[in-house]
Amino acid sequence: MRSRESRPAVLMDVAVLAGVSAMTVSRVLNAPDRVRAETRARVLAAVRELDYRPNQAARQLVTGRSGVLGVVSIDTTLYGPAATLYCIERAARHAGYNVSIASLSSLNRKSMEEGVQRLRAQAVDGVIIVAPHESASDGLRHLPAEMPVVAVDAGDDIPVPVVKVDQAAGAARATRHLLSLGHETVWHVAGPADWLDANGRIDGWRGVLEAAGRPVPEVLRGDWSSRSGYQLGRRLAGEPGVTAVFVANDQMALGVLRALREAGRRVPEDVSVAGFDDIPESAYFWPPLTTVRQDFGQVGSYAFHLLLDRMAGVEPEARRLIEPELVVRESTGAAPRDR
Repeated sequence: MRSRESRPAVLMDVAVLAGVSAMTVSRVLNAPDRVRAETRARVLAAVRELDYRPNQAARQLVTGRSGVLGVVSIDTTLYGPAATLYCIERAARHAGYNVSIASLSSLNRKSMEEGVQRLRAQAVDGVIIVAPHESASDGLRHLPAEMPVVAVDAGDDIPVPVVKVDQAAGAARATRHLLSLGHETVWHVAGPADWLDANGRIDGWRGVLEAAGRPVPEVLRGDWSSRSGYQLGRRLAGEPGVTAVFVANDQMALGVLRALREAGRRVPEDVSVAGFDDIPESAYFWPPLTTVRQDFGQVGSYAFHLLLDRMAGVEPEARRLIEPELVVRESTGAAPRDR
């Protein structure tokens, strides 16, 4: 076997190490869905071990493709969009694709068209658009027809396949959990009005309260930040009837927890608090936060494979909904009257 220090790995090195033909390695790198999962995993493990870098120029001559995928996303450090972007890139790279990212300050028709054109100039084979804003819908309806596109976290009335977490289902689970603990109703700290995720969580929360015949409190709008959660938490702390709060993301929930503590309202003895996202720090809040976990790894994998289908001329399903999971920790407990 060659010395890894002597020369870069070539395709035949990968084939020998994986115990497959060179043609199979090529299929894994260019059309992975045509190869059995066990064989694909063996080949990709060999690719990683040998640090094999496909010759993109040769690949393009053989396949007519560049081996590069484009991703359009908003420029944000928020956990959800950042985790989504990371998992899309990971899924693509594990299959041998490079990724080019166009980060935009806003997602409207003009900015989205500009972002897609930048990626087309790089000869990308297809594009995934992370589009969590209401304002992105118009842009998604006016994309180049010849460009394979898949959207993530987009609305339902657009002409491209969409992968998204079922936000309403996650919010419903958190709300039902709080009601099951004996709380008369659940207050809600929501995200910004232009975010589809925020509005889906409102729908799930409100739907459960209405179905149970419970009072539906006023929606309190934050901006996803801990600061806005803290400001709204101070308002909630001044309402004696508040015993349960569902917060639309964990960062705002952190601010609510601090506001309640400063006001002398114990969590969960006086007020139960649930969040959304299950950021890595959630288990280390005090108290550890009950929250809704989104599987961003599944989002990235599904989006990537739907795009491969479109690139291959196969029309994929119009929408893939991923079910979130309720993670119960110590920030939620029985309503005060039931203790």
